[in-house]
Amino acid sequence: MTPSRHHLLPFLAALVGVGFLALMDAQMKSASLVIGVFTASLLRSSLAALFIAPVWLVRKTAWPTRPVMRLHVERGVISAFMGLTFFYALTKLPLAEAIAISFVAPLLALYFAHLFLGEQISRGAIGASVLGLAGTLVIVGGRLGRTQVEDEVLLGLASLLVSATLYAYNFVVIRRQSQVAGPVEVATFHSGISALVQLLAAPFLFVLPHGEVMLTIAGAAALTVGGSMAIAWAYARAEAQVLVPVEYTGFGWAALFGWLFFREAVTLPTIAGVALILLACWIAAPKARRTASTEAANL
Repeated sequence: MTPSRHHLLPFLAALVGVGFLALMDAQMKSASLVIGVFTASLLRSSLAALFIAPVWLVRKTAWPTRPVMRLHVERGVISAFMGLTFFYALTKLPLAEAIAISFVAPLLALYFAHLFLGEQISRGAIGASVLGLAGTLVIVGGRLGRTQVEDEVLLGLASLLVSATLYAYNFVVIRRQSQVAGPVEVATFHSGISALVQLLAAPFLFVLPHGEVMLTIAGAAALTVGGSMAIAWAYARAEAQVLVPVEYTGFGWAALFGWLFFREAVTLPTIAGVALILLACWIAAPKARRTASTEAANL
């Protein structure tokens, strides 16, 4: 493997992780429309924990220390509410547009990383994120300009903004987690604790699903594990501000999956917005190579 390829690995791992999670969102939208958001979310987290926990149990050398466990619990609780609000929004909005609006999270994450992690925000990172946000606004503006806003759409937007704020802080926790725990451990506790939090409401909200939708949720759970591990691996080797612009490629994945699974049209504003988003990632990529090179030397 050449050094240049090695330096790009964190960037590419994050890209694959985002793609997995976008496909998971499509699966969860399908399941949520059939059996409800809560049941789909609880089963996804529970199955994801069941898939990855045996791997962690075989590989682990010791139980996480108290500081590490606090990080696992913090992210698990955040993820439970982040997922519920996001999946609710998916039932009210087209997949691609929901993903696009959620891109306010990576922009906020840059400043959360500065406040909580002490990361210096470079001009390039800010420029890339602002460019990505501009692409998102082009997409959203194109949709709102041709669609009458209904109450359910507003509820979806409000839920999405709550989820995006939680997601932005989630980046900070991921960065801390990935410095003290491996991807398998991170994925195990992320899903397990999220499932336990949601289980508290199961007596009131759970609906028994049928076999076909269970296959969809099982697929979503497997994608959750794969995406979570890929992103955790990437964040262990590059700064949050380097990888945040990669999140914008999620819209491209969402546009594809929205068309494939729900026949959601891809419009000219969508194409223009995606072009700006991809340009943002291209701007971020050179810094990703430099940062990965420096940190890999210290691993």
